Amino acid sequence: MIYGLVLAGGIGRRMGSEIPKQYLEVNGRAIISYTVRTFLENEHLEQVIVLVPEDWVEETKALFARDLGEQPRLHVIAGGELRNDTIMNGIAYIRQTDPDSEQAVLITHDAVRPFVTQEIIDANIEALKDHTACDTVVPSTDTIVVSEDGKVISSVPDRAKLYNGQTPQSFRLGTFEALYNSLTEEEKAILTDAAKVFVIKGEDVALVPGASSNIKITYPSDIDLAKSILA
Repeated sequence: MIYGLVLAGGIGRRMGSEIPKQYLEVNGRAIISYTVRTFLENEHLEQVIVLVPEDWVEETKALFARDLGEQPRLHVIAGGELRNDTIMNGIAYIRQTDPDSEQAVLITHDAVRPFVTQEIIDANIEALKDHTACDTVVPSTDTIVVSEDGKVISSVPDRAKLYNGQTPQSFRLGTFEALYNSLTEEEKAILTDAAKVFVIKGEDVALVPGASSNIKITYPSDIDLAKSILA
């Protein structure tokens, strides 16, 4: 089975909105609806599970009924406090409904990246035929500097070796679950995404080419950019 997990458990305080940013509307439709519609249009995904703040579960179901209509493959459940907690909630849900899910493929994606393409999703699925996990990336176009103390530059890495991470991040359910549960609390505290779980444990993570248009809507100015892309 191949599952799409759309991660929408965050609040998005940097947007400065009274509602989570994934529910803001762009051209008459919620951001999250654009993202989920793209996942539903992918013929390889047998189920699409959307994980949202617990208080928003019923409202999200009503929103999808309005924006997307009846979708038998679509499920809305509560996410967790942190990103990987949300993924683990998704895994627990799949475990309950699919007893043979050990080797299930999970395509995890930010709800606020509404411009992911079918090609990127398909490339993630294809990468897992030969790799344990994969991460969607684009080459860094900026020079990145490292500062150990936040005051002066410590080093300037070779830009040719640097990439900006996007999503989807994809992996097999049983592998992620086992690796995550083996982490110490100190290791869990430094996690920023799912791919780092594999890196910490010495597992290879394949690179999948992303796209410059696969933006993450984080700040108010990103809403204007999203409107331009849709136009």
